[in-house]
Amino acid sequence: MDFKEVLKYYSGENVRRDIAEYCIDRWVAIEGVGQEGYRVFIRYDSDGKPLTVKSSSEVVDVIRRYGGLKPRTIYASVNLYSNLQSVDDINNLSRIVYTSPIWDIDGSIENWKFTIEAARLIADFLEREGIEKSIFLKWSGRGVHVHVHEKAFSKSLLSKYNPLDIAYSIVEYTLRRLKEKILDIALKTKSTSRPLKVENEIDLKRVFTAPLSLHREIDLCCVCFKPDEIDSFDIEWAKPNVLRHNSTWRNYIEGEGDLLAEKALNEVGRYPGWIETKGVRTIVTEPIEKTKTARIGRFEVMALLQAARYYLLTGNIDRAKSFGLNRAIFYAWAKKHVKTKTPSKTGIETYTEGSMEYIGDEGAYISRNGYFMIGNEEQKPVDYDRQVAKRISLIVPYEKAWETALEYLKGIPKTTLLSQQKFFNRVYEPVRDSFIEIIRKREKQKTLF
Repeated sequence: MDFKEVLKYYSGENVRRDIAEYCIDRWVAIEGVGQEGYRVFIRYDSDGKPLTVKSSSEVVDVIRRYGGLKPRTIYASVNLYSNLQSVDDINNLSRIVYTSPIWDIDGSIENWKFTIEAARLIADFLEREGIEKSIFLKWSGRGVHVHVHEKAFSKSLLSKYNPLDIAYSIVEYTLRRLKEKILDIALKTKSTSRPLKVENEIDLKRVFTAPLSLHREIDLCCVCFKPDEIDSFDIEWAKPNVLRHNSTWRNYIEGEGDLLAEKALNEVGRYPGWIETKGVRTIVTEPIEKTKTARIGRFEVMALLQAARYYLLTGNIDRAKSFGLNRAIFYAWAKKHVKTKTPSKTGIETYTEGSMEYIGDEGAYISRNGYFMIGNEEQKPVDYDRQVAKRISLIVPYEKAWETALEYLKGIPKTTLLSQQKFFNRVYEPVRDSFIEIIRKREKQKTLF
């Protein structure tokens, strides 16, 4: 579909209505294509406010507004907010009024029946746990999103727990109970190009495709269907010229999910992205792993090494933090969505969306403030401190991790530091799962590098 066809599709009355109704009170994202074919994620408007859609007319408006990027897909957050006027509202837990429990089943078109089989497992489990009327499913393009309506929980329950805690624990509890059965299905697709994956993707800033949105690449729509339609579902339903879509995704019964929520919260506990500091609950964007053998996650290792790389090459610590977080977010996203294309230019180029700075052959967009950005979202030094340094400090003192990273990179040839592929393959990959051991060994020996 070309952009004119995309715009015509989103102009349809039923399409606009369902997308708008789902997106109201949610943080919205638009995905398009930037310079050099890069995927661009827009999450903020021109005033720096979180992107929102409040009426059916705004669906077409937001597609037209970013027409230069040829957007195809509309996403919306798992959270619904009482107020969404600034970035502070996103990070304010008291603003979250509802959160949608969603199971992300990622598969392939050629094996779509296995994807449906996994969706049936989850829907059947939820029904056995007392949730029947509040379930709906969406064909996402290559997979299925299984939803429990966010209003299936009583006001009494929501007054005791943050909605994000409820959603995270329910998704996790269900996957733990169905782990072996899901694995049996996944093994049937192991040899294919896109093996089946079922994951708990509930996160503070996580977005999922809105009902009736187009897929970002495939000419299929995100059609909704109910559990009693699973056996008759066919991928043909998702074609824009067919569009068999069940608008009763809106239906729910308040309190239907309470019993399962209580069970899940008792076993799983709260969303692990919260950090308690001096009695105040703050937020990180990636859940913290709490295992018997504590380690620094790959996200943090990537951010740390990229920040140290930038600092050694430029000497600017604030921009180094911004670059480190930016690259960590980018690679985490790219791993799930696209095969990245390596830029091959140097210096700074100006684009309509802003400027791009290159470290060797690796480029990233920069904001007017000089910080790196993805879409319209800046990665500031304070974000790095909160999302990376703070998490590392839960395992080892951050200063020790930073010193180790610098010493490690000082032994790397500059030609490797200036190469995106070499840095990833020769610097990051060999230590991504063992950096904690390197830090501790350095502390013992002090002569590791």
